[in-house]
Amino acid sequence: MNLMLYGFQSRWLIVDCGMALRQDLPDTPLQIPDISSLATLGIRPEAIVITHGHEDHLGALGWLWPRLGCPIYATPLAAGIARQKLVEQGLATDAIRTFTPGSRFDAGPFGVQSINVAHSIPESVSLLLEVDRHRVLHTGDWKIDPAPVLGARTREQDFTRIAPVDLVVGDSTNAMVEHHSRSEGDVAKTLEKLMEGCEGRIVVSCFASNLARILAAGLAARRHHRRIALLGRAMEKMVRLGRELGYLDDFPETVPLSDIGYLPSEEILILATGSQGEPRAALSRLAANQHSALEIEPGDCIIFSSRAIPGNERAVARLQQAFTQRGARVFSDETHPGLHASGHPGRDELLSLYRWVQPAHLLPVHGESAHQQAHCDIADTLGIKSSILPVNGQWLRWNGKRMTVEDTLNLSPVIISQRKRARKPSVRQNDTVIVLPVTYQAETGQWQRVGRMLIDSQIDAFVDEETLGDWVDITLEGMAARSTRELAHLLEDRANHWLGEQLRQSSKVTIDVIDTTLQQ
Repeated sequence: MNLMLYGFQSRWLIVDCGMALRQDLPDTPLQIPDISSLATLGIRPEAIVITHGHEDHLGALGWLWPRLGCPIYATPLAAGIARQKLVEQGLATDAIRTFTPGSRFDAGPFGVQSINVAHSIPESVSLLLEVDRHRVLHTGDWKIDPAPVLGARTREQDFTRIAPVDLVVGDSTNAMVEHHSRSEGDVAKTLEKLMEGCEGRIVVSCFASNLARILAAGLAARRHHRRIALLGRAMEKMVRLGRELGYLDDFPETVPLSDIGYLPSEEILILATGSQGEPRAALSRLAANQHSALEIEPGDCIIFSSRAIPGNERAVARLQQAFTQRGARVFSDETHPGLHASGHPGRDELLSLYRWVQPAHLLPVHGESAHQQAHCDIADTLGIKSSILPVNGQWLRWNGKRMTVEDTLNLSPVIISQRKRARKPSVRQNDTVIVLPVTYQAETGQWQRVGRMLIDSQIDAFVDEETLGDWVDITLEGMAARSTRELAHLLEDRANHWLGEQLRQSSKVTIDVIDTTLQQ
């Protein structure tokens, strides 16, 4: 679930705040980290820093942030996803502060240098944490990808520049994998080649957060003259967010699911969520013939451009078998290698990183004990010391030269029912949230819109971004406000009235104004 706490002289910083999906329990509830011991220990974190936008790194923010109340630092993409998490719980989002990948900022007692890395979602970063004489590299999730499709590459010069470091807290997920992880560019080529042999409708399922895979599927669909439809709320949200941040500028326009019945099957490609066999996901409903807008027919092609997360293998196998029984052709990375690329480093990549940053010591995290031990063995070949295979709840002390176990906290599973969670959005059926980046022009005393807005609307036929942007620009002219809070309040009143006239229906508008003048 990825929640790491770093402290120095009784001041604390959290890195990541993730959640897990418990497919082993009835109704597949969510599990979030247990932070109840923080209050008992008198620990009050001063900041949360998010390394990237995957659910297992920020998905618990909506439940845990109200108990923490501190600033949340994230890159623009992760910040957009984090805002959705807070809004879903009816929370304000003004605690979120964006930083540019590669920038440096202070968070709690630490100086934080963010470093661009490739992963299966853009804007992933490693973090160099500096305090007193200590220099700790928290790698986050990363890989070395020569052709990442979207996002930055992991560059040698970015890491040699910070060498040497005292301690690496490093990703062990693929430490047992020989050689090098596959490139996203290779997956894009595999997807396009596989589509050549598909005659019926194509359904491609992948993680909604993997914008590179979504773009690759979209471009391949265009070259094969197929129209694209989106299946699943998470997919719709991520495509919208990806467009707003400029990552999917080349992604083809989509058609509504309700229209695909009028199109020839050989002209359709559907991007769907639910590749892990989640019972409530769109893909599972499709396999069970329970989807209102779509029915699988013999000859359709179902492409799983993902790999089963450990623990989900049986659910994924059942899902694939259900499609096969309906006469569909099923393709997966297991049967057609090249349909998925891991976002984590293999042995050769770990060796490269450690030659770059020259760490004295390793704390292997992520994965199970076998992965962590394999990671330690790799580090040992370069003379890097490691003494602990950490487990959840361990409180570790680092003195600059060695690591010791201070204590082991008693943690309990915190389970969130998805049934209760699923009813919450209905209360905001016509809600709209607009995140508006602005700068303050001191010489004129005016606020000015900058960059692109993020729009999360529950209204299907919402106004387009260009029309909304023109209205915001005109409204900001001559508007006097002493703070972003006051500016948001003034804009919300006018936006509710204006949108009511444009849409001919009521909509509760919330505007989060982000002052980029003061950002790093």
